[in-house]
Amino acid sequence: MSPTRPPADPPGDDTLDLRLDELVTLLEGGRLDAEHLDAETLGAEPLDGDLLDSVASWNPVHTVAGVFQLVPVRLDRDLGLVARWMNDPAVAAFWELAGPETVTAEHIRTQLDGDGRSVPCLGVLDATPMSYFEIYRADLDPLARHYPARPHDTGIHLLIGGVTDRGRGVGSTLLRAVADLVLDHRPRCTRVVAEPDIRNTPSVSAFLSGGFRFAAEVDLPDKRAALMMRDRALRHAL
Repeated sequence: MSPTRPPADPPGDDTLDLRLDELVTLLEGGRLDAEHLDAETLGAEPLDGDLLDSVASWNPVHTVAGVFQLVPVRLDRDLGLVARWMNDPAVAAFWELAGPETVTAEHIRTQLDGDGRSVPCLGVLDATPMSYFEIYRADLDPLARHYPARPHDTGIHLLIGGVTDRGRGVGSTLLRAVADLVLDHRPRCTRVVAEPDIRNTPSVSAFLSGGFRFAAEVDLPDKRAALMMRDRALRHAL
């Protein structure tokens, strides 16, 4: 589907005044011409720094479903498991990564070999890997062309690997936990965003139950998406 004009902020969204470091972050992300600016001299976050505040160091959290932790993916250890999940028809319908392990490997390796703006992780519940997450800088992602992004917006992609963990509220629990981990460990992030396929009703429902609000429908190059947000200011109200 062809992109449309970015939607206006939903009613009640405040207007963000950009600080110098936030402006440079946008420039670094390629949204403006920053060819001759020295971000480090201006005191901004350098693009070769840790763009996601050390996801690997985030502590386990206790949830109603058990003890949960994000563990960054290692291809030598985790590829077979993640590729098997990607070949589940319910997952493949939306992730479109079914096929040999090389398909999943290429998708993950692109992130691992990148500048750190996206971190692929296993979701480990009570010491058992059971889900796959991608934590990414939404403001530095092509998604930012399709909605009014704010500096340090952080995105979540999720798949639940095991069939027995679907349809019983585990996804909502984990989405809330991961969004809160982001907000706890990324003080400059004011909101966590997601863009599930609008046709993926169980996913949209899981985000709503996990403390996200529906912000808009957006046309992305490969899908029509439900733009979901979990705001720092509302995290204890939703």
